[in-house]
Amino acid sequence: MTSTLGTVAAEVLDVCSSPGVRNGPHRIFLLSPANASGIRAKMLFSHRSQFDLAVRVRDTGAPLGEIYTFISGLYFRGKLAYSRSFLNPPHAVPGIHIITPAAGLIVPSMRVKLDELQRISSAEVDSKNRVYRDPLERDAVCLKAMIEEGTQVVLLGSIATPKYVEPLLEIFGAQLVFPEEFVGRGDMSRGGLLLRSSEENRQLNYIEVAHAVRHGKRPGKLAPRKRLDRDSTEVL
Repeated sequence: MTSTLGTVAAEVLDVCSSPGVRNGPHRIFLLSPANASGIRAKMLFSHRSQFDLAVRVRDTGAPLGEIYTFISGLYFRGKLAYSRSFLNPPHAVPGIHIITPAAGLIVPSMRVKLDELQRISSAEVDSKNRVYRDPLERDAVCLKAMIEEGTQVVLLGSIATPKYVEPLLEIFGAQLVFPEEFVGRGDMSRGGLLLRSSEENRQLNYIEVAHAVRHGKRPGKLAPRKRLDRDSTEVL
């Protein structure tokens, strides 16, 4: 599989058709990967599974964004919806990049088949693991060269550990930011927050990762909504 940076055209089409804010500084998003060791991932990896996505992944491939949304549910769907709403990339640069465990950065529209999915999910996401870190650094360096100095690189993922922060901060420096509202929240709470913000066209407050509080007091729960998320039992 080629790097995401060799597949710009499909993602540029996504940028042109996506709603949301397009003014202000240029902005791209880096999304942390879904956990490929959970129950849903095992269902998807099973050759006995006959539901639509599993069949497509085996036969023709499916977009990585759709696959990770299925595996992760609310959290990844929130990340994808939010980034599509608020991306504002420089010309001809993909606005959304998924961090993968063993294949660097891949755009959500990249179609992958089962063997490719298993390969890109095969490494441990650890800043000391070169199988994970080397492709990530390779693609991040290429991406850095494609964007101007004022472009915000928004990390939608945890900064509580060095697994994303350490390699990305070395390359992007002060350009690497994340939503301040993430501090202290768990994955499900972050997913709900991102979906709400996307629906309300309300952008979160970005702060530099380099100067951020990595561990903070857990904020109050999101106020219940009248409807439930269609793929989760969590109240949004």
